[in-house]
Amino acid sequence: MNRINEILEGCKQNNRQCQEELYRQIYPAMFALCKNFFDDNHDALTALNNGMLKVYKNVGLYDSAKGTFFNWSYTIVRNEALSLVRDKKQSTFVELQEDAVALPEGNPFKSLEWKDVYVYLGKLPPVTRAVCSLFYIEGFSIKETASSLSIKEGTVKWHLNECRTRLKRIFESSCQL
Repeated sequence: MNRINEILEGCKQNNRQCQEELYRQIYPAMFALCKNFFDDNHDALTALNNGMLKVYKNVGLYDSAKGTFFNWSYTIVRNEALSLVRDKKQSTFVELQEDAVALPEGNPFKSLEWKDVYVYLGKLPPVTRAVCSLFYIEGFSIKETASSLSIKEGTVKWHLNECRTRLKRIFESSCQL
């Protein structure tokens, strides 16, 4: 039995040492995921911890035949982060007609290193960053992104255009330095 399976068995039995070891192993990746959705480290950590509580609570439901444990826990933590984004959502969204904004072309992150992607994402407003992360990084469709964040598709398109506009300014200003 490999170490991750031993840890998971311990987690199923509520072994605190196994839970801590699991947390320490997946913390860096899960925290980076949560930072995609929040400016504040506290909010990112809240989403991560809420997600990990769900992981611990439901670890008995994990089925290795359906995929890796990392992907299973990643999905739980991502969904928990999205729930927190929805809960914190301010009612200041710009609602647009469905066809008022054209779908942005190209992925502004395509040519960047992963570490740079997170730096540039951190410079965007929280909702725009969340939309950008779901669409460009997680590969969600516009409809899935809208559904996940409980906003309209036109609003998603607006945030994608806003993302591209802001990133263009950021890229241009960093090239001039």
